[in-house]
Amino acid sequence: MNLKQIGILAVILMTTMALKSQDIAGDWKGTLDVQGMQMEIIFHIANENGVLTTTIDVPAQGATGIPIESTEFSENTLKISSSQMQMSYEGTLADNTVNGTYKQAGMELPLTLNKFESKLPGNPDLVSSEEELAKLAAYDKGDYKYDVADYFAKPKASSFQLSPDGKYMSYMEKAEDGKRHVYVKEIVTGEIKRAIEEKEELIKGYGWVNNERLIYGMDKGGDENIHIYATNLDGSNDMDLTPFDGVKAMILNSLKDQKDYIIVGLNKNNPQVFEPYKLNIVTGDLVQLFENTDPKNPIQDYEFDKDGELRGYSKLVDGITNQFYYKDLETGEFNLLKTMNWDDTFAVVGFAYDMDDKNIAYVATNLDSDKARIVLYDLKYDKIIKEVFSNPDYDATGMSRSRKRNYEIDYFSYTGEKSVKVPVSETYKKLHAKMEKQFPNMEFGIVDFDDDETQYLIITGSDKLVGTYYTYDVAKDKFTLLYDLMPQLNPEDMAEMRPITFKSRDGYTIHGYITLPEATLEGKKVPMIVNPHGGPQGIRDSWGFNPEAQLFASRGYATLQINFRISGGYGKKFLQAGFNEVGRKVMDDIEDGVKYVIEQGWIDEDKIAIYGASHGGYATLMGLIKTPDLYTCGVDYVGVSNIFTLFDSMPEYWKPFLKIMYKVWYDLNDEEQATIAKEVSPVFQVDKIKKPLFVVQGANDPRVNINESDQIVSALRAKGFDVPYMVKYNEGHGFAREENRLELYKYMLGFFAKHLK
Repeated sequence: MNLKQIGILAVILMTTMALKSQDIAGDWKGTLDVQGMQMEIIFHIANENGVLTTTIDVPAQGATGIPIESTEFSENTLKISSSQMQMSYEGTLADNTVNGTYKQAGMELPLTLNKFESKLPGNPDLVSSEEELAKLAAYDKGDYKYDVADYFAKPKASSFQLSPDGKYMSYMEKAEDGKRHVYVKEIVTGEIKRAIEEKEELIKGYGWVNNERLIYGMDKGGDENIHIYATNLDGSNDMDLTPFDGVKAMILNSLKDQKDYIIVGLNKNNPQVFEPYKLNIVTGDLVQLFENTDPKNPIQDYEFDKDGELRGYSKLVDGITNQFYYKDLETGEFNLLKTMNWDDTFAVVGFAYDMDDKNIAYVATNLDSDKARIVLYDLKYDKIIKEVFSNPDYDATGMSRSRKRNYEIDYFSYTGEKSVKVPVSETYKKLHAKMEKQFPNMEFGIVDFDDDETQYLIITGSDKLVGTYYTYDVAKDKFTLLYDLMPQLNPEDMAEMRPITFKSRDGYTIHGYITLPEATLEGKKVPMIVNPHGGPQGIRDSWGFNPEAQLFASRGYATLQINFRISGGYGKKFLQAGFNEVGRKVMDDIEDGVKYVIEQGWIDEDKIAIYGASHGGYATLMGLIKTPDLYTCGVDYVGVSNIFTLFDSMPEYWKPFLKIMYKVWYDLNDEEQATIAKEVSPVFQVDKIKKPLFVVQGANDPRVNINESDQIVSALRAKGFDVPYMVKYNEGHGFAREENRLELYKYMLGFFAKHLK
């Protein structure tokens, strides 16, 4: 059985057959030995009024609850089959064991099933029933122009890309069953072929490696252990290139000049650290390029050049010190170049391929400044040659160069109130000016182009427009509309997202955004939803189309987003000001933002909710605790409730960064800080929560374990609180599946309507 055939296990459909014995009902599991690979298979067999129904789980693939096409049980013989998948199982029941044979695609494998008691993650008894949540959704009553699906249904087509030679355009297209397959269109002939079929697991992303082959990524039920797959343009030779159970893969370099290769990072030798491999995307051959053998002092970043040569790496020493090593091109040895704090920046943006000296690179650094800037750097002699870009108020975020034009710099970028690109090359200056004229008052960006830079894909958007794709033909000097991602939403009906700035109570300048519904234009005060971002460190909210804020505005709610201290993009001092202040001064900044917008006369101060995900979910809980009279209600989405158990349950590959987590949150080994951590862990402060709460969780979340949500729900219900609790067992850190997202926002709107209207 090959890897493609193994993957077929994840797509099976259901019918039922009559039950002739009660003994077979229950949960059964066994292990297939597939060419030395152990793969657990679980059947859940139920008897409903004399009719058998069966579903299958394949934990190694994150597949759960997949219906079986046919199930029979007679004279102690169990038969399970799917004609569509060319799969069958037949075995004989003896006590609590079924001994039999599993068949698929011409292969026959022994499979012994043993009865067991199936256990879902967390405590399923806490989860609200569908009926209870449906009653909650019913509170969202009104004659609204747009419904939840208008904002959160995935676009009919999206993720447009060009092949390197510009002959093909690829895109994801949604089928009637909600699956998003990848198609490839030959531009000249218009011929379209399906290259990638989305089955049970979601395609997390895809891209071109060369003119003949695409790669894509999938995890297992949201566990974030991404596998990298590759396929030909017609869907043939589809392969799992990283077929390692419990291993996370990431792409490190694309190697444009070696068309069949990419460099990937894998934690297969040690789950706590990642090592680089050169991967052949045609054959699947893997060659390890470097070892990362010390999880206590792990290499965390690798610097490869365009030829795939490892030129440098960053090592985290003792959990908080960052060391940058650079390769001596004469001896091949890696020498220590920089020693700095973990929160300092010194990162190679790209080597200066337009120069004769291979030791010259563009580096992003804040070692001698508050804001990150981009400099031209001599790595051999460890010195700055010159600064090439900086901004006095914001961190530089990147640069773009032309591979065709000998790596000439096209533009630098940073994010202020809005995203900003600063043109450099004459070629890009002309194109930028054309886009400014063609798309006035819009943000625009180049999402892809062919190697010869003759065809471009451009996306435009604003706070009222989610995104529209255009093509630009250089020879014809012509922009052509390609696709509107959300044609069902009229920009004239959308709400304005306004940048705001205010002073915190201790003097910091804080930035943020407020999205205001139409009623505020008429001078009315409206209810508001405060929406703290995740992270918390290094993340920030930005201007642009926000489907949550627009959905809330359609129901008459304002949405407030605050880039509190510890947010990224505002310099090192602002980031550090939030260290060991999570749940304290970070919350002060949010409260000061609420006070500011109330003072502007926009908000009904008696109707303010707080809602967020991850750290935002934590901030929701802390908001209800720290300022119980400020908020009317809250929604905690995959949020932390207990800092102690958060650290205990983190993924293996986060454990080398535990000391950094202590710096950001609190050092639990320090008695004073551990005391503070308990004071700002919501689960220990539930007596202070007086307002209604709705909790949402993905059962397979590797970052914020389901136990975080179970704890807060259990604690609140123990004191008599009615806490609606939504859990999805095929999701991780946030809901990726369309059907789950639609349910979430329907329930959330009902919750807000119940308490804010």
